[in-house]
Amino acid sequence: MYLLCFSDWRHQPASPPPGYQLLVSGGMAPVRRMMATGTGLESLVDQTISVITNDGRNIVGVLKGFDQATNIILDESHERVFSTKEGVQQLVLGLYIIRGDNISVIGELDEELDSNLDLSKLRAHPLKPVIH
Repeated sequence: MYLLCFSDWRHQPASPPPGYQLLVSGGMAPVRRMMATGTGLESLVDQTISVITNDGRNIVGVLKGFDQATNIILDESHERVFSTKEGVQQLVLGLYIIRGDNISVIGELDEELDSNLDLSKLRAHPLKPVIH
C-alpha cells in the first residue's frame, strides 16, 4: 500500500485506486511513499520473541497479538534485568501488553540457543534509554 501526498486537495482523484490512501500535505508535487501496512510480525505470532523497549528493558515472551500501531501482547513473559555484579535476573510478568511507541527492537528468540545459556553467569551493563 502507498501513501499519496498532494500539495493541493483539489488535485486529488475522486476515489483512490485500490491499495492507495490519500493525504493532503504541503508538498509541491505528488509523492509516493511506502506505507507500513504490515509490521512483519505476522510470522512471529505464537513464537518466542525478545523486545527491547525505549527505556532499555528486555522483555521476552510469546507473541500473541499486535495491531497497526505495533502495540503487542505477550504471554508467558518475563523481563531480563542485566547487571555487571550478578547474573541476569528474570522477573515474571505473565500476560503483558507493550505500547508500540515504547518499542525499539523486536526480534525472534532462538529457543534452543537461549536454553543453552547460563543466565546466572552472564554479566552485562543494563541498556541505556533510547534518546530521540
